[in-house]
Amino acid sequence: MNDLTNQSDDIVRAAGQSLSQQRAGGVHRRASSIGRGSAKLKLGHWMKKARNIVLAVGALWVAGLTIGAVIGGIGFAGVMALGIGTVVALAILGKYPKMKVPERADLNTENVRELVAKTELWLEMQRSRLPVPIAKSLTIIGSQLDELQPQLEETDQKHPTATEIRKLVGTDLPDMIEGFLKIPESLRYEERNGTTPVSTLENGLDVISREIDSINRQLAQGSIDNLAIRHRYLDYKYSDGLDEGGGVPLPDFEQNKTKVI
Repeated sequence: MNDLTNQSDDIVRAAGQSLSQQRAGGVHRRASSIGRGSAKLKLGHWMKKARNIVLAVGALWVAGLTIGAVIGGIGFAGVMALGIGTVVALAILGKYPKMKVPERADLNTENVRELVAKTELWLEMQRSRLPVPIAKSLTIIGSQLDELQPQLEETDQKHPTATEIRKLVGTDLPDMIEGFLKIPESLRYEERNGTTPVSTLENGLDVISREIDSINRQLAQGSIDNLAIRHRYLDYKYSDGLDEGGGVPLPDFEQNKTKVI
């Protein structure tokens, strides 16, 4: 009888876990980078690893061949030793050093250009702990941050817009994610005051997404205005000038033909 009771408890527990998982959007699969900023950081890390492997393996074989040239060959045992050393170097340097993932405190940086990439990477590390719909919202925000990044290259760090970005991306967004993760999974879908923590987080991310889009448009407006001014200038200089007999003079092709004859 006790065995049947234990089996029933296991079935109920498994069913509850499955329900929670499905509510969260199912099993998470390994996803790609949230944005180009985080992808660039990861690529840089792997490139350093590849460089370390090439240097270590190259130095190992150069040393082995040098010793072989001095003593008249290293023999089969020496070749095996070099092979084993190569495998060990690949295993160790392929695993270490591990990539330094930004901590929450690292997002409180004054440099908004670095902030975007660090925030994207930090969000990636939290994504597996979030329901799938929330993870998809983070991917959308990552795309918006990618669009924002080039414009930040020309933004003064002391400009009010930079301060707004610093607070929105470096404080408000991480705070919202951390606050949600502190809620036990069993309570994330419990309705209170007409909403659930998951819905609250979704709505909050939507607000942040709209605000990032607004900032992006504000920064882009300057470039759009400059383009329009440049167009009006060129239109006045060349189009209006030609109508009045000005503008860039063209060569007299008929006169050139006469000279050739």
